[in-house]
Amino acid sequence: MGYLNKKDAVILLADGTIFHGKAIGDGGTATGEICFNTGMSGYQEVFTDPSYTGQIMVTTNPHIGNYGVTGDDAESDSVKIAGLICKNFSEEFSRPAAQSALFDYLNEKKLVVLSDVDTRALVRYIRDNGAQNAIISTEVSDMKALKSQLDNVPSMKGLELASKVSCTEPYFYGDKNATYKIAALDLGIKSNILRNLASRGAYIKVFPYNSTFEEMSAFNPDGFFISNGPGDPEPLKETIETAKNIIDSNQPLFGICLGHQIMAQAMNVPTYKMHNGHRGINHPIKNLITGKGEITSQNHGFAIDKEAAQSNKNIEITHIHLNDDTVAGIRIKGKPCFSVQYHPEAGPGPNDATYLFDQFIDLIKTTKKQTA
Repeated sequence: MGYLNKKDAVILLADGTIFHGKAIGDGGTATGEICFNTGMSGYQEVFTDPSYTGQIMVTTNPHIGNYGVTGDDAESDSVKIAGLICKNFSEEFSRPAAQSALFDYLNEKKLVVLSDVDTRALVRYIRDNGAQNAIISTEVSDMKALKSQLDNVPSMKGLELASKVSCTEPYFYGDKNATYKIAALDLGIKSNILRNLASRGAYIKVFPYNSTFEEMSAFNPDGFFISNGPGDPEPLKETIETAKNIIDSNQPLFGICLGHQIMAQAMNVPTYKMHNGHRGINHPIKNLITGKGEITSQNHGFAIDKEAAQSNKNIEITHIHLNDDTVAGIRIKGKPCFSVQYHPEAGPGPNDATYLFDQFIDLIKTTKKQTA
């Protein structure tokens, strides 16, 4: 394939720390917040997840590209990460279902890809010192210019990115003759979320991130959904107002990841930027209602304030992350509204939490009976 003729490349972190590697393909320069994912599979799903917009991804799996790519594994219409850093990038792939090489897939977007990096050292550094902005480049001769360029990259704190990945016009998903109608607010929705809803008898109308409650209600939905997405929830004032109006309407509402944070903000529970976030497919969660544990897929750099949630008389914490005791799920008391910080749709990841989609449909059924 010829792309293993690698160029020298550099990783410069905002605090001045430097790591070295080799560029795959043409090279170039990319900026974003550096983060790592601990999943041992599912790289295509991760790279196409809109929640990773604006982030340079470090993979902890030492081998990337070894099983190629296929259209069925994409979680959106394109690659969303800002750049990729890995240990070994495989030129060959052996998966029978693969349709093309990962290199060709990434090269279509001209993504800057670095390999031959000591990813163990880099991940340990991020874990200890926190997620921060970074620049990756093959322009290794002028570190001063790279530092200057990096200094102009905005912080993820306060950064609104949902508008970059949301649809611009509403669209439909599923069977129009399905039993239930769901209005979904697209902050960066993953394809597998839509598949999970549709497979449970739902016809979904997907709305742009800044749609109003009135616009969504015109669809006459049986329930509302607020999706995952990238960036800081705090700047999304219009979306938070829409969530408030949905909650006040006493109609079923389910939020995932950024949607969970938006619902918390709507209930006056603040969010904060985490030290390095949760990104992987083996994160342990405890369901405080059932007492059962779940192994979950996660991708977030913000979380809701636990103390504020505990002191809010309208909020019940339903799930806790067992690694650091952060809030992983809430429900709104007296309302058919709940949310989780993690990804029950997986893609990639285990299916321990898919019951949450069933729980949402059950809420819709119960609410329809009560209002019939």
